[in-house]
Amino acid sequence: MSPDVTTLDAPSGTRASQPVRPRRRLLRAPKITATRLLLVVLWLGSWELSASTFLDPFYYSKPTAIGVRIVDWFTNGTAFGSIWEQMAVTLEEAVVGFVIGSVTGVVLGVLLGRGRFLAEVCAPFIKAANAIPRIVLASLFVIWFGLGMSSKIATAVVLVFFAVFFNAFQGAREVDKTIIDNARILGAGPRQILLTIVLPSATSWILASLHVAFGFALIGAIVGEYTGADKGLGLLINHAQGTFDSAGIYAGMIIITVMALLAEWLLTLLERRLLAWRPPSSALEAQI
Repeated sequence: MSPDVTTLDAPSGTRASQPVRPRRRLLRAPKITATRLLLVVLWLGSWELSASTFLDPFYYSKPTAIGVRIVDWFTNGTAFGSIWEQMAVTLEEAVVGFVIGSVTGVVLGVLLGRGRFLAEVCAPFIKAANAIPRIVLASLFVIWFGLGMSSKIATAVVLVFFAVFFNAFQGAREVDKTIIDNARILGAGPRQILLTIVLPSATSWILASLHVAFGFALIGAIVGEYTGADKGLGLLINHAQGTFDSAGIYAGMIIITVMALLAEWLLTLLERRLLAWRPPSSALEAQI
């Protein structure tokens, strides 16, 4: 029997099943996309119908009115200038806060995760800081740093830091002690252990937190702008609330959601590139 026939006759779970998975993914992708589009159409259609029959559109608005408002913002601008300028301001605040909060969260999380004495000393202070309501901090940051970007970035940093810190801390704690002991026997120093064992082992924990962290960064920027600002999407939403413009509130929410989804897509690409060295788990393959 030829090798090709043997490959075709191999039982499931061997090499014969490997080419089937990409084919299954290709066949499932259009179905998943079509189902998602159908759910969105049903949701928007029911909303439009409800607002035209028994819901008051003054409070709940309509998808058509929201679409008109978004188109108007992108064609004619907003009451505070170009919509692109508002998006750029919010995105800059979120990205800067995300980078600062992520870097500090990873560094402190890994350091405290590997230093038990230092972690026990700092634990109550970190828990107390995490328990402080973020809205209160946003108000304080506006008083401290003014209405510019600094107060919004500070709010985003606080939200991102704790989301990343606890994951990095737990990831550093979960490193197999046997691997570290073997590396020390082979002559590895603390710096080599940190860079070649601890950080790679904690990468999946850290990357998982980054998906959530960028959403927190956007929330921090919006909350800061909502508290006090002269530019940004949060200002648009606050202005729409003050004028009872429900369509404007929804329009701002949709734009923020699209920005968050694009950031999530980019982070997913980054995660796949950074974790390309890891073999896929059988559970994940079964899901795909």
